[in-house]
Amino acid sequence: QVQLVESGGGLVQAGGSLRLSCAASGSIFSINTMGWYRQAPGKQRELVARITSGGDTTYGDSGKGRFTISRDNAKNTVYLQMNSLKPEDTAVYYCRLMSRTGIDSWGQGTQVTVSS
Repeated sequence: QVQLVESGGGLVQAGGSLRLSCAASGSIFSINTMGWYRQAPGKQRELVARITSGGDTTYGDSGKGRFTISRDNAKNTVYLQMNSLKPEDTAVYYCRLMSRTGIDSWGQGTQVTVSS
């Protein structure tokens, strides 16, 4: 079983920055992919960015250009640096961990609110 704990969300003005963190614990297979997804009210959950344990990254349309994903394998932690935030970035941001062993775990989510 894998536990994911997100932190770093909050309220920020448009143009500001936030850094989200997600720490994984439990039965973690060393080769895995961790990522960030977001869900705004009335919308489907969408990929922001994901990163493999080898460092390969994939960005969704919502994460391209202003967001940067990174990870610290020693700490089993993934980060999302969000810059130049816009009101349309307001959403609940979820951390996800997937592995070849079939693990597919989600965090509880952290709220990001960007005021105009």
